[in-house]
Amino acid sequence: MKNKQPKHQIDFVFLAIVGLLAVLGMFAFFSASLGVLARNESAFYSILVNQLVLGLVGGSIALYVATRIPYLFWRKHATVILLTAIGMTALVFVPGLGFAHGGARRWIAVAGVSFQPVELLKIAFLIYMSAWLSWAKKRVESPWFGIVPLVVILGIIAGVLLLQPDTKSIILMCGTGLAMLFLSGTPIKHLLVLAGVAVGVFVILALNTPYLTQRVMTFVNPASDPTGASYQLQQGLIAIGSGQAYGRGFGQSIQKFSYLPEPQGDSIFAVIGEEFGFIGTTIVVLLYILFAMRGLWIARRAPDAFGGLLASGLVVIITLQSFMNMASITGLFPLTGVPLVFMSQGGTSLMLSLASVGVILGISKYRKTA
Repeated sequence: MKNKQPKHQIDFVFLAIVGLLAVLGMFAFFSASLGVLARNESAFYSILVNQLVLGLVGGSIALYVATRIPYLFWRKHATVILLTAIGMTALVFVPGLGFAHGGARRWIAVAGVSFQPVELLKIAFLIYMSAWLSWAKKRVESPWFGIVPLVVILGIIAGVLLLQPDTKSIILMCGTGLAMLFLSGTPIKHLLVLAGVAVGVFVILALNTPYLTQRVMTFVNPASDPTGASYQLQQGLIAIGSGQAYGRGFGQSIQKFSYLPEPQGDSIFAVIGEEFGFIGTTIVVLLYILFAMRGLWIARRAPDAFGGLLASGLVVIITLQSFMNMASITGLFPLTGVPLVFMSQGGTSLMLSLASVGVILGISKYRKTA
């Protein structure tokens, strides 16, 4: 299957924005990881090597390879990719292959390398939804071709993820799926009904799941349990507040030593706030906004519906996840545990995020000529 549009160069503006985020992310990650170094030297070198080799180097290779693959390849194999990703995600329940960490069973280990297969599942879901919606075209105005397929696919995925449990990934895919339905022309009234049902389902889930109830209560009243459920939020706010306008300086965070839980992971934005202050965090937020704006610009100029939807979906899910992380650590959203894309610990996550960027850049080569 060949693309009919003439090729252009990749969008170097978008690549530059991602490059800045990745470079800033590596500096922030190294500094935040010093808290790990103070407690366990071998653990520090292990996560540093994983982030550099698997994440940055492996991700750069994945980005390059993805730009070389004609984007219609993903449409042709969308069903196989989705089924494979769902199967891999279910492998976390296989003894000896999947393992638990922090009370959740979300990881599998292969040849000494551990990763969360849900990161691949997110991309596979977007590929399949883009293929389906671009095939359905105007028929998405009917619930049977727009909303119903999304609900069925998310229902299957949720059945696997809730057992882990991993509600944050369900929220991300649900939000991105709604955005893709909107972009494909689904009537607003249908989207409002679906959004209302989704909120209702999550409310019921939160009321009947202790750890979700706890996070919602912490969000409503951050000072309710400062040494327990709201400890991470309290320490994050202390870190960001102590950074004031200009920050303490690179490497000078105090909170990353024994105070912030996982400073190199979910709490990395708090470390950035402490070390670089309001100015630094504002620059980071602006870079993510520029990422979203340029990415959607690429999607708008894609030569067909599939390319536009896939680029939009990838941009939305990366941006949504990043702002969920920043909002949760600043108390604007319940704590979710989602990492900050391009910055938080996770070699496989960084590699697949950069691979997603490669797919977007690949689509940018086939943009409309008029």
